[in-house]
Amino acid sequence: MTSGTGSTSAYIELLKTFPPRPINSEEELLATQKVIDALIDREELTPDEQDYLNVLGTLVYEYEQKHETIPDIFGVELLKALIDEFDLRQKDLVPIFKTESIVSAVLNGQRQLTVEHIRNLADFFHISPAAFFEMRSPTVER
Repeated sequence: MTSGTGSTSAYIELLKTFPPRPINSEEELLATQKVIDALIDREELTPDEQDYLNVLGTLVYEYEQKHETIPDIFGVELLKALIDEFDLRQKDLVPIFKTESIVSAVLNGQRQLTVEHIRNLADFFHISPAAFFEMRSPTVER
């Protein structure tokens, strides 16, 4: 608890209405999310409600870390995702690729990303150049 004052009766009542437990199924996730949404919809939260919300949020986060897989994207697929995320157009990348036709060729798979492109894209999007390369599992030699 962030208040540091120990358990209060209001906090105990919140615990009684929906006891926090580790989430092990989609049904439990949805039930927890419903309680979280109800708390978030309130105008202002008391310190007890904020503590309770933090506990529920932690449980959701832990469940998602174990069960939700985020696809590993790299190269041109990463570039396309970044373009979408930042709501960019091909012409916005001309300073990196020199011409809009090169941007188009890279996005259509007709040209490869060069080391210079990757370096400039990493600077432009403020990410590591390594993000553009496929991460392979290390192989074990026998």
